[in-house]
Amino acid sequence: MDANELKRKADSMNPQKEEGPVAAAIEEYTARIPSDMYLWAALGSMAISATLKVMRKDEEALFVGQWAPSFLLLGVYNKLVKQLGKDKYTS
Repeated sequence: MDANELKRKADSMNPQKEEGPVAAAIEEYTARIPSDMYLWAALGSMAISATLKVMRKDEEALFVGQWAPSFLLLGVYNKLVKQLGKDKYTS
């Protein structure tokens, strides 16, 4: 199977380029959350991680500190949904 045939099959799968029901439901709920909430969650996880590190709870500090990138990534997704998702067409 060559690249052109693969592209043709992919294009024929969803010609209207519509979101599936799960993605649409996620967009519906995540668009309601203010984007700065994810930033505060990331900063909070970093602060809690630093506090745990000072308390010499290194494993817990590492665990909580690793949440920050996930919160920031969710914030980026939230922003993209608001700018490029279905809200762009319904507002």
